[in-house]
Amino acid sequence: MEVFSTNLTIHTGTDFEQTFMLENSDSNSALNLTGYTGACRIRKYHSSSVAGAFNVNFANRLTGKVIINMSSNLTQNLKAGKYFYDLLLNDGNKVERVIEGEVLVKRTVTRP
Repeated sequence: MEVFSTNLTIHTGTDFEQTFMLENSDSNSALNLTGYTGACRIRKYHSSSVAGAFNVNFANRLTGKVIINMSSNLTQNLKAGKYFYDLLLNDGNKVERVIEGEVLVKRTVTRP
């Protein structure tokens, strides 16, 4: 699998969700994610401790639809700034990094 790179923006104190449609790079068709598990974390630097963890959900395994999300309870604890993230998938035989990028965390102005 090739690694797809995309950047994200999270606003503190809000719910965050991003949907990805993964393709099989050999056939350019939807990647069948049956049997896969996933993990997605953000860190300030690759050697830093985990700053936040996304939930990874497989909305439609047959069409390669993966959703990462983080609740407002978790985003409110993030400090503003630039971070890095990646999404790892495990098919039971191997672990692959499929998505990576930067995360820009911005402080919200309005608070409830």
